[in-house]
Amino acid sequence: MYTFYFVIPFLNIALVLQITSFSCTIAPTMATETTNTAPFAVIATGGKQYIVREGDVMLVELLKDQKEGDAIEFDTVLMTDDGTSSKIGAPHTGTKVTATYLGEKKGKKLTIVRYKAKSNRDRRIGHRQHFAEIKIESIK
Repeated sequence: MYTFYFVIPFLNIALVLQITSFSCTIAPTMATETTNTAPFAVIATGGKQYIVREGDVMLVELLKDQKEGDAIEFDTVLMTDDGTSSKIGAPHTGTKVTATYLGEKKGKKLTIVRYKAKSNRDRRIGHRQHFAEIKIESIK
C-alpha cells in the first residue's frame, strides 16, 4: 500500500491518496492554518496558467516585440484572491495584472537521443527553450 500526501497551501487543502493493489481512495482534509495570505491571481499566458503574487519574478513563454522595462498587462485573469475573498471568472474575472518585462532567458539544456538498435546509429540533439522573464508589479 502506498500513501501520498498533497498539500495545496493557497487553497487550504490537504489531500491524502492511498493506493492499494486493487483500489484507490482520496480523502480531502482541510489545513488548520494558512502560511501565506498574500493576494494572488491565476493568469493564463502562452497556453499555460501561472499563480502570481506582487513582486514575483518568473519565467513565462516568450512575449512578442518587448523591450527591457516595458510594461505588460495581462487581462486573462482566471482567479483572484485577496486573503479574505476569492473571485473566480467565467471565463475571466475582469481584473488586470501588470508586470515589467526584464528580458529574455534560456531554460535548462535538454539532450534528445535518437537510437536505432542493431544498426550502430544514434543521433544527439540539444535544445534550450527561450523564456521571457517578468516581474509582477500589481494585481488590480
